[in-house]
Amino acid sequence: MKQGIFEITANRPLTGTVFEMRLKGDTSAITAPGQFVNLRLDGFYLRRPISVCDLEGDELTLVYKTVGEGTSAMSRLKAGERLDVLSGLGNGYDMSCSGDEPLLIGGGVGVPPLYLLAKRLRAQGRPVTVILGFNTAGEVFYEDRFRELGCGVTVTTVDGSCGRRGFVTDTLPDSCSYVYTCGPEPMLKAVFRAVGASGQFSFEERMGCGFGACMGCSCKTVTGYKRICKDGPVLRKEEILWDD
Repeated sequence: MKQGIFEITANRPLTGTVFEMRLKGDTSAITAPGQFVNLRLDGFYLRRPISVCDLEGDELTLVYKTVGEGTSAMSRLKAGERLDVLSGLGNGYDMSCSGDEPLLIGGGVGVPPLYLLAKRLRAQGRPVTVILGFNTAGEVFYEDRFRELGCGVTVTTVDGSCGRRGFVTDTLPDSCSYVYTCGPEPMLKAVFRAVGASGQFSFEERMGCGFGACMGCSCKTVTGYKRICKDGPVLRKEEILWDD
């Protein structure tokens, strides 16, 4: 973990509620796709945890959804403003497990951390299949960005207004070597039950401190309770226990 001051170089809307922010600063603590940063915002006591979407040199890309006062305040920040950032938080995806046919499944704002993962896997020469799930066409983002990486991309929307109608589990390929996924818990549960291959699941949880001190984001696993912010957000499929 490293604390630093980052300068905003861009902050633009991708959809009506989803924004892309680019920051410039010391990114050396970010070592794996799936990690996150914690942003300090003026006027707010708790930092805001946002997953890392992309990383190129000293430029960091974050994609976030405006769901409350904090993220709404983020959406109003302008290029040239500075943010206090804790970077390199959490354990990210382990790419050594991917095998020859990795499958990436993202739902809503669970899509962003999969972009850097896909980028790194493609750089290794892996053929990557991506399924992106949204509720409606107005929420779709980054479809073209994944295609530009050379990924095979399927988009699903619940109402059928873009791509295939239904859920991400309705369009699973016949086989895959390994699954990487991030999204809301109902989606993660459905993927867990539908995909036979092993995999890694990134959880979205409310966090207090972001580095394991407050225990506010603990979840039960086969080896006891783990903190999503420190021991996760990525957990291996074999260690996950669902309440139901």
